[in-house]
Amino acid sequence: MAEVGSNVTELFRASTAHSPSYFTLSRAGAAGQGGAANGPGITDFCIPCNPYFPTPAMFEDLGDRLRDILTYYPSSADTITAELCSVLGLNPQTVAMGNGSTELITWIDHLLVRDSLAVPVPTFGRWTDQPMETGKRVDMFPLPEANGFALDPASFVDFVRSRGSRTAVICNPNNPDGGLLPRHAVLALLDQLRDLDLVVVDESFLEFADAEADSSVVADAVLRPNTVVLRSLGKNFGLHGVRFGYLVANPGLAGRIRAALPKWNLNSFAETVVFMLKEHQMEYGQSLRLVQRDRQEMIWQLSRLPGLTVYPSQGNFVYVRLPEGIDGAVLRDRLLEEYGVLVRECGNKIGSSSRYLRLVVRPQADVQRLVAGLERTMYAPAAPQAQPQRPMAIPVPSQAPVPYQGPVPSQAPVPYQGPVPAQGPGPMPALALPYDSGPYGSGTAAVDRLVSGA
Repeated sequence: MAEVGSNVTELFRASTAHSPSYFTLSRAGAAGQGGAANGPGITDFCIPCNPYFPTPAMFEDLGDRLRDILTYYPSSADTITAELCSVLGLNPQTVAMGNGSTELITWIDHLLVRDSLAVPVPTFGRWTDQPMETGKRVDMFPLPEANGFALDPASFVDFVRSRGSRTAVICNPNNPDGGLLPRHAVLALLDQLRDLDLVVVDESFLEFADAEADSSVVADAVLRPNTVVLRSLGKNFGLHGVRFGYLVANPGLAGRIRAALPKWNLNSFAETVVFMLKEHQMEYGQSLRLVQRDRQEMIWQLSRLPGLTVYPSQGNFVYVRLPEGIDGAVLRDRLLEEYGVLVRECGNKIGSSSRYLRLVVRPQADVQRLVAGLERTMYAPAAPQAQPQRPMAIPVPSQAPVPYQGPVPSQAPVPYQGPVPAQGPGPMPALALPYDSGPYGSGTAAVDRLVSGA
């Protein structure tokens, strides 16, 4: 594993704002090699994907259709968009579907952003990189660590005014910290910035939030002349490799984007999944509740580690600050090489540093493996280099750990504040799936296994 890990860590050192893809890692030998504790491959805490959707039955159905999916042209984007809108209850005139949300970010930049764009940082890298690549001025508003990286709307509005920015972007929840503005605060922000050329609310991870019944401003965006809401499908549906997302805006703005998109910009896999959704809405809703449960448990587990600061999150990931003196890049390399655990070190994110990690929410057995690796790596001296690294079996207790069930603060970080408890504060209620979810795997890896016939 050490040799494989060395190859993979070189890929991370050479990357810029984004992590290497699963397929790049696979070619480097990480996927399919012996993981340290739970079978083949690496345990992926890097790529934020829904682990519970599609269901195994859906993957089997996709496998049965695979020859047709790969052989024939898809329908037009209008046909696929109309079906998605029928599922979501949206007017097709207010929606544009893209080959991933990043395609839509590119067209938003080309068509709707003039000379400048303001965005809080750290955030999703394409919102800073894309406009800079086309010569726009990017005004970066630093999110204060002292407030748990929470965005203060009033301060952001003042920043936009002082810089003279003509476009403003917020991600809600934000990536990498998972901070969420409640719906009323987002609407107040839109009201205060109604004179700008454009305001974008990126809701790519909003489906995983549970802080309020509905935080989306999609219904309000269609009534406003300068507002676009961006939504992801790949992240929510556990299918990053399919590459599909959509935006919602008033018919004029949405129409400008649709007119610029190629007629067949969506692939047959995307079409097949969209047309399966009506039959699987119950399973999809259940998958989101399972991720929300896992996030609560994961926050509690991580908060027990001395010196590790865990920030509140409403995404399907958790942002943490490492203890003093721990370098995230070194920790990332050791976790991969010694324990087969892949994490997202945030040193290449603007507004962050190598002292921060973004950790994807995963089921409890995987989190136990992560926590064990963090404990042995952060609080114990490294093994002598002359000794070969051996995979370490991590014992799984007969009874799963129980979660923290109290409120998670909406603003302040959650630092370690006392001795590690022997067990959690109470049993976690069972949340049964209406199907056998099978072993956990990332969506991209699952599609790869499907194509390979494994």
